[in-house]
Amino acid sequence: MAANALLFSFLFISVAAVCGAETLNSHPPAVAPLPPPPPPPPPPHHYNHTHPPTPPPSHPPTPPPSHPPVKPPATPPSYPPVKPPTPPPQRKKVAVQGVVYCKSCKYRGVNTLVGASPLSGAVVKLQCNNTKKGFTEQLKTDKNGYFFFMPQNLTSSGSHKCKVSLVSSPLKNCTVPTNLHAGAVGAILFGTPKPPPVVAPAKPPPLVIFTVGPFAFDAPKKFPCHY
Repeated sequence: MAANALLFSFLFISVAAVCGAETLNSHPPAVAPLPPPPPPPPPPHHYNHTHPPTPPPSHPPTPPPSHPPVKPPATPPSYPPVKPPTPPPQRKKVAVQGVVYCKSCKYRGVNTLVGASPLSGAVVKLQCNNTKKGFTEQLKTDKNGYFFFMPQNLTSSGSHKCKVSLVSSPLKNCTVPTNLHAGAVGAILFGTPKPPPVVAPAKPPPLVIFTVGPFAFDAPKKFPCHY
């Protein structure tokens, strides 16, 4: 009996040893846990240093100005002067003047007034085409051979379309209109030059005066000349 008990104990120990070895082989040993982190370092120690108090300023501080500084005025932009609009030219009444001469028979066919004399009663024509219908005026010269037109329906704006020409002479020995200063074909109106006034007139003249000529009639070719 004792022998059997001893054998049974030996077998139980052997089986227990084998089972323990298998258990170790199938389950590896657990890893040991990491040690806990060290505690944080303590905050730095501040030492209390005593500083002497700041002495007050010897002079009181300057108070700020009560008014803000004044800025200089900005220069406005410069612009060129604006020219006033030019008014339209004023229309005025027109007058035409001139003188007619009778040439000396000695200078027949020559455009000269040497030896000529004023011709009284000569007919002069003013013809204007400044309107749809136009108009024509005729008059005779005075004893000085002078003529003066002052048409009622003509202004300075249409004077450039007017001409003055010779029509007839009362003398038989002086009947041929010459083309001296365009008297035969018609002279275009030109303004009369005005001398500079010493004192400016208070009012502008009411008329624009045009001067033509002087014109001249010549002796006919069949008329005998006695020198």
